[in-house]
Amino acid sequence: MNNSKVAAVVLGAGKGTRMQSDLPKVMMPLCGKPMIRHIIDAMEEMKADKIVTVIAPDGDLVKKEVAPHKTCVQHQQLGTGNAVLSAREEIEGFDGDVLVIFGDNPITTVATYQKMIEKRREGYAIVVLGFTPADAARYGRLKIENGELVKIVEFKDATDEERAIKLCNSGIMCFDGNVMVDILSEIGNENAAGEYYLTDAIAIARSKGMKCAVVECSAEEVAGANTREELAMLESFLMKRQGNK
Repeated sequence: MNNSKVAAVVLGAGKGTRMQSDLPKVMMPLCGKPMIRHIIDAMEEMKADKIVTVIAPDGDLVKKEVAPHKTCVQHQQLGTGNAVLSAREEIEGFDGDVLVIFGDNPITTVATYQKMIEKRREGYAIVVLGFTPADAARYGRLKIENGELVKIVEFKDATDEERAIKLCNSGIMCFDGNVMVDILSEIGNENAAGEYYLTDAIAIARSKGMKCAVVECSAEEVAGANTREELAMLESFLMKRQGNK
């Protein structure tokens, strides 16, 4: 790492409904500790200068878990772009790299985060973490031209040609902290769900003449956990990884 600063915004406001649990999703246990703790541990290992977790209004359990790091409340669930902007006062004007991490993607490695940061420092406004799953299913696709990321296409909006793209969006991003809030502030909600999508940040950055890029990792590393089955799968991935150490 060079001397430049690193911050992380961890999105932890999701509910555990599909887990059939009263616990907030990110508090579900994974290898003996809450999912979100794996992310906080990774950020601490990287010596991140600032770790901010976005929580729901009733997110006291999450708040306790991530303490002494700061939390910000997302008062209404208005999409991923809105979730990140809930941390605006903590990240505005941050002179360094800002990682945006979903609280239910707990097993991405420090090495991958470092790779994203290094790429971002080559002069990109945003670096997106991509992966190539066995079945691209309904993931957003990453469209690359001349080595640059030109857009993230949601599956439902994709043309047949775009659906043929194998490289998918994990959701994890690294922003230049100096321009991040400017970009996010311009995300609109003119879509079917009336939500602010973080993925729109790419088009906005490019419209401002900024460049975006992709770093790839294995599909396993960005596996999310929405259900108990998926959580069990993550547990097996982690145990396998620890066994290989």
